[in-house]
Amino acid sequence: MKEYLVIVESPAKAKTIERYLGKKYEVKASMGHVRDLPKSQMAVDVEENFKPKYITIRGKGDVLKELRKSAKKAKKVYLAADPDREGEAIAWHLAHALNVDENSECRVVFNEITKDAIKDSFKHPRTIDIDLVDAQQARRILDRLVGYNISPLLWKKVKKGLSAGRVQSVAMKLIIDREKEIENFKPEEYWTIEAEFQKEDAEFEGSFYGVDGKKQNLKTENDVNEILNKLDNKFSIDKVTKRERRRNPAQPFITSTLQQEAARKLNFRARKTMMVAQQLYEGIDLGKKSGGITGLITYMRTDSTRISDTAKAESSEYIKENFGEEYLGSNKQKKNKEGAQDAHEAIRPTSINRDPKSLKEVLSRDQYRLYKLIWERFLASQMAPAVMDTMTVHLMNNGYEFRATGSKIKFKGFMKVYIEGNDDNKKVEDKFLPDLQEGMVVDSKEIIPNQHFTQPPPRYTEARLVRTMEELGIGRPSTYAPTLDTIQRRGYVTLDNKRFIPTELGTIVNKLLEEFFPEIIDVEFTVKMESDLDSIEEGNQEWEAVIDEFYQDFRKRLEIAEEEMEKIEIKDEPAGVDCEECGHEMVYKMGRYGKFIACSNFPDCRNTKPILKEIGVKCPKCEEGNIVERKSKKRRTFYGCDQFPDCDFVSWDKPIARPCPKCESLLVEKKSKKGVQVKCTNCDYEEEVQS
Repeated sequence: MKEYLVIVESPAKAKTIERYLGKKYEVKASMGHVRDLPKSQMAVDVEENFKPKYITIRGKGDVLKELRKSAKKAKKVYLAADPDREGEAIAWHLAHALNVDENSECRVVFNEITKDAIKDSFKHPRTIDIDLVDAQQARRILDRLVGYNISPLLWKKVKKGLSAGRVQSVAMKLIIDREKEIENFKPEEYWTIEAEFQKEDAEFEGSFYGVDGKKQNLKTENDVNEILNKLDNKFSIDKVTKRERRRNPAQPFITSTLQQEAARKLNFRARKTMMVAQQLYEGIDLGKKSGGITGLITYMRTDSTRISDTAKAESSEYIKENFGEEYLGSNKQKKNKEGAQDAHEAIRPTSINRDPKSLKEVLSRDQYRLYKLIWERFLASQMAPAVMDTMTVHLMNNGYEFRATGSKIKFKGFMKVYIEGNDDNKKVEDKFLPDLQEGMVVDSKEIIPNQHFTQPPPRYTEARLVRTMEELGIGRPSTYAPTLDTIQRRGYVTLDNKRFIPTELGTIVNKLLEEFFPEIIDVEFTVKMESDLDSIEEGNQEWEAVIDEFYQDFRKRLEIAEEEMEKIEIKDEPAGVDCEECGHEMVYKMGRYGKFIACSNFPDCRNTKPILKEIGVKCPKCEEGNIVERKSKKRRTFYGCDQFPDCDFVSWDKPIARPCPKCESLLVEKKSKKGVQVKCTNCDYEEEVQS
């Protein structure tokens, strides 16, 4: 007979935890939330202090029936949902649905799904944290008030199916503001002068710095020519500066940095990163000899870089044993960023001794790559800094100063395991300089002036947008991925070459929100709201008061918008072709995955077509059609013939408009981490990688 009932969120967790706890425990899954606000109505009574109306979620009736049945038989019920606001709210709703006293010690939390962590958590049950529940309720009600009031207004004034939300609207505004910056950007000319020097058999490079020790910017060609006219080919070395520089490892992952690094290094979207991380957290079957289903990483929704003493000690032993004592870091705890909740640890492996190579056979490709990233980042964070020897050489020629810099890695430290990525894909490489001394004279082989123009700020990638939202304090770890997903599904932005571009629809909606609901898309207002939610969680504010302060002004703005917002008709843009089925004009439409072509005679005619982008290459198979860029169901780019289905030519790699010089077959571009390489599809011909 089972004495205790434990309720978790997912079936995968349930099996693992039941095995750890033993025969007296029955572990069941609630499958997430069991109660929520109904979708069909506002369900928030603004006249009754914003009292929410909760109902059983459709489809959860049988789950609740089964849980109630088991709860009646059990001596005690433990609620073990995830260790965050959402998990606390799930536990609170379950307590109400199952008649469990929320003031009893019924709540169990754990940061990792391992035997020791699970058993220890059941030694320290606690009551449900109502402050955490209130913070989640406040967020849910705020989002409901915003979404269920503004969205119908947008349906009425613009088009059906639109939505507005606190965090998604600010994310959309960031993308639109960046696009405006790019459009308004005026490039400015500037110049550089590069020089190639020779000292006996050794060659090295340097660049113009300034005059008389002061930095000088070169704005025009005249500035450059004035200097070039006064230079000869003999440069004297005025000063050589050598120093040792230490480079510290990156901190272990939090949710936002994991999403950013997975985007840079693995090409994962934020949503995919969180899905795979969830699998690693809930447990992977390692086989009977290795302990069965085991959680491989700690909880993946966190903004804390804190590490447990046990994990530090285990990693220290691993580093000493596998690398040597000199590779061991100070293990000094670094401060969390301001505003971090510190509810649980950073994202790390549950055991550093489970190295990625030993798990490769039991993990899928995506699981392996993400686990390897988390494992290497954590291990590196506990290792010693890298030590670099740097050298700066000051070269003089008729009063003009050039500088050459070099560096080499003296001690790899953490870099032996892992180097943090960056958005510009810059790599850490040794840049050697020959042995140079003050007073030496070197020859200049070549002096090259280069014209440049300042570049506009780059469009946001998912990684850049997540980083910006985190830096500004918009949203929380659990909101980044769903926010990015929502603004794409609504057709407000599209991804082109992995960068966000606002659509016409997104620009229209943003303009209306800017005019009638400026606080909704105001960064400072959104940050303050997040701070207020944190304050509720800490027990310093009442959730009803926070919502009331927001709603009083919001209600007035709603009334004005209802009266003054003009109806906007988004006219379909002609596609320039007629429908082959009914003869009516085809037009461009905006769908879930961006623009497509549809018949203007809809709904009588439902003919649609994708927008095909030609790449200027004739089809090598039928020799009549043109190669066009297409999208798969999973939104992956591929290339095919525009005569499909008559011609079935298809390629994942981009064909190029010149034949192989060796066999005259099709050449394609193959992408890798190193860059783009041109290869033949028929023979072994290949060209050098272009970075």
